[in-house]
Amino acid sequence: MLKRSVRYLLAGSALLAASAAFAQAQQPIKIGFMATFSGPVSVPGQEMYDGFMLAVEERGGKLGGVPVEILKEDDQFKPEVASQIVTKLIERENVPVIAGVVGSNVMMAVAKPITDKGVFLVGLNSGPSPLAGASCSPNLFVASWQNDNISEVVGQYANDKGYKNVVLMTANFQGGKDVLGGFKRYYKGKILDEIYTPLNQLDFSAELTQLTSKKPDAVFAFYPGSLAITFVRQYQLAGLLKTTPLLSSGILEIPTIAALKDSALGAFGGSFWGPDTDNPVNRKFVEQFESKYKHIPSTWAAQGYDGALLLDSAIAKVKGNLADKDAFRAALKQADFKSVRGSFKFNNNHFPILDMSMYEVIKDAKGRYTVRTVATPMKDHQDAYHNLCPMT
Repeated sequence: MLKRSVRYLLAGSALLAASAAFAQAQQPIKIGFMATFSGPVSVPGQEMYDGFMLAVEERGGKLGGVPVEILKEDDQFKPEVASQIVTKLIERENVPVIAGVVGSNVMMAVAKPITDKGVFLVGLNSGPSPLAGASCSPNLFVASWQNDNISEVVGQYANDKGYKNVVLMTANFQGGKDVLGGFKRYYKGKILDEIYTPLNQLDFSAELTQLTSKKPDAVFAFYPGSLAITFVRQYQLAGLLKTTPLLSSGILEIPTIAALKDSALGAFGGSFWGPDTDNPVNRKFVEQFESKYKHIPSTWAAQGYDGALLLDSAIAKVKGNLADKDAFRAALKQADFKSVRGSFKFNNNHFPILDMSMYEVIKDAKGRYTVRTVATPMKDHQDAYHNLCPMT
């Protein structure tokens, strides 16, 4: 009788242990999602989040077959605020992964504190040059692009158009400097001037007067978020759109051209993706995004969606065991998923190798403002800094 009781007790203990292990296995993986959701640069953050969450919702609230809890945080585009959020996410919430980050100013402030703690950072927009080069990290994976990429292709386009001299304009932050640096790397003409404005500046009349006096063949400009709308509108009001072609990277996003309407038609910009990218994953993404959010997805949304697909593939490979950091790191590096951009491959520095294209602003058959691919001058393009990264 005693032996039978012991057997029942042992069996019951084993059942409880198995139940506890199953319950533990089903505990949601916490993922911190930090981006800018307020202020003049809030649109990219919300678009990234919408794209990311679309992929999560398509998978029933799971990534890699495991439930996930997404902790949404607004960094306000301020490095000091972002640093406080990171501390909370790591020390209080014990997140193994943080995704997002809109601004390079924020990325430069948080990348090292996150990765040095053994937490993985999946960048969905910002790709500062230092982090692609000597300051690369085994725990940092940028699923979007290196900042220079989107302007390098425009520099080549300016050569092709025969523009002999240009003026460059951007906001005075790391991302803007990187974008202008990319343009200059490929542009062979003369730079008449480089104009840097504060991130919070909304009146560009003095700078536009300054560049008008220089009579450039074209202007290349980069401004993030709603600053892009403000800048292009003032550029148009100054009469410059009729006399001086405006080239850009990061300005001709879907929300921006929807606000600018006809004034943006015929403008060109460089990127790695457009809504008309022709592959099954992208067609499904665009259709699902339009159905849910009632507008054409932007590049920011595509980056967020791809970031979720990257995590989905890596979490599945480690069967939800993110505590095995070496295995999870290897799974992220492998990037075994079908991307909205077609193929996806990380370079040695954990930045993607990309096809870079030029896009023209058009109206589609429904009368909506969007972009279409007109050329892909760069195939399998590697960023300019990967050789400085010691990782192999």
